[in-house]
Amino acid sequence: MSEPAHVLVATLGVPGDHDALSFALESFPDAAVTLLSVVAPADARVSEGRVLERGEQRLDAARDRAADLRAGVDEPGRVTIRTREGQPTKAIPAFVRETDVDHVVVPGQEAHWFLRRLLGESTPQLLEERIEVPVTILP
Repeated sequence: MSEPAHVLVATLGVPGDHDALSFALESFPDAAVTLLSVVAPADARVSEGRVLERGEQRLDAARDRAADLRAGVDEPGRVTIRTREGQPTKAIPAFVRETDVDHVVVPGQEAHWFLRRLLGESTPQLLEERIEVPVTILP
């Protein structure tokens, strides 16, 4: 199998996001790398205290988190940032189908209990099942 030309790093809002990006850059030194930050949909207020912000604010926050991840690696110029709104187990496979991605890297599920509940217990495994290119799930 040849080396991938375009690697997607899917961020899941877990501590391992930075490790996944670093792994992709180190393991695939000649590949273009896209950092995809997925925001679960929340069009309506969750509570009177507006626990979750609305649409564009949440996408802006996702872009900011992705920019912080990119800034924390040795080769930030190799990393393109994209954002999507949707359930990660649907939005990430759709992004892969729509682009020229030929390898995906995702962090293992080390999320806080709230994020696990929001994202699902086995998000990385579901992604592996739903994506038709090789997927690396980090521990």
